[in-house]
Amino acid sequence: MQRNQIIFGVLLLGLGLLLLFGVILKIDVWSLICPLFLIGVGVLLLLAPKMSESPLNIKLIGDYRRRGVWDFDSQDIWLLIGDVVFDLSETEIPEGETKLRVHGFVGSVKMRVPEGIGVELNSTAFVTDARLIDQKQNIFISPVNMRTPGYEESQKKIRLETLYFVGDIKIDRV
Repeated sequence: MQRNQIIFGVLLLGLGLLLLFGVILKIDVWSLICPLFLIGVGVLLLLAPKMSESPLNIKLIGDYRRRGVWDFDSQDIWLLIGDVVFDLSETEIPEGETKLRVHGFVGSVKMRVPEGIGVELNSTAFVTDARLIDQKQNIFISPVNMRTPGYEESQKKIRLETLYFVGDIKIDRV
């Protein structure tokens, strides 16, 4: 089981238990959810640098865009609401597997990847709309796992892992 699936499962379990106890104890749980959400975001922001093995980019609202010539390396991106847009057509991608982890509440990830680069997509979300080159999946409460043909044999690989409540992922060839 992937780390994203475990996190998503724990969040759904916690929310369900909170709502159940609210009904049993006749408490207005919805008035508690907003403060608990803000506390949770604060804890994640404090602990995120310790949890991540890659450079961490945090932006609560807005887009994270990269294009042109730049060093593409493993990284974690945390967005509450926003889009990640990477154009890798002019970027030198290192040999081996480069991991890109994107965490958010609502958003999209759009990438343009050169020919010959293997891409693996692992997404966990409540609702996912995913397209990897010519493969497409629309999933509700289930993980998405897709790979480009020949991924294992590729010398340069990108592994994209996403965790969203609602996510839209589109990966195209240049």
